[in-house]
Amino acid sequence: MDIAARAKILAQPHAEQLGLTLWDVRFLKEGAQWYLRFWIDKPGGVNLDDCEAMSRAVDKPLDDADFISQSYSLEVCSPGIERELTRDEHFAQYIGSQVTAKRTYPPQEIVGVLEAYGNKRLTLTLDNGQSLTMEKKACAWVKLYDEFEDAADDLA
Repeated sequence: MDIAARAKILAQPHAEQLGLTLWDVRFLKEGAQWYLRFWIDKPGGVNLDDCEAMSRAVDKPLDDADFISQSYSLEVCSPGIERELTRDEHFAQYIGSQVTAKRTYPPQEIVGVLEAYGNKRLTLTLDNGQSLTMEKKACAWVKLYDEFEDAADDLA
């Protein structure tokens, strides 16, 4: 089992006790530094106090479990408005929502309504009414669409 999966299992009961949902957990190397990142969520969104409470709740149990050999920084954050959809349950939760998918080949950002997801394939309905189905692995990422960012871009 990889580090992120073990960390998720360890953190899950703490998140539930705090009334939070674990959106995602990743163990990443950025430059020379390793990061263990927990993305948390709850109805109405999370705030800094939620992030701090989760960080405090998992810090000692992670140290006690001692399954991460290298030094790392622990981060707890919100998935945000443009949350990245990474797990099957994320896609299922947001069927009917507008998303942006960054396709790797041909390189392109595609905006559409997520109509279906299954067998690691997503189907979008585009603005012109066309339906587009693609493999999840053909996308660098899929995120919820942020209509406010586009409105801000139009004003600039």
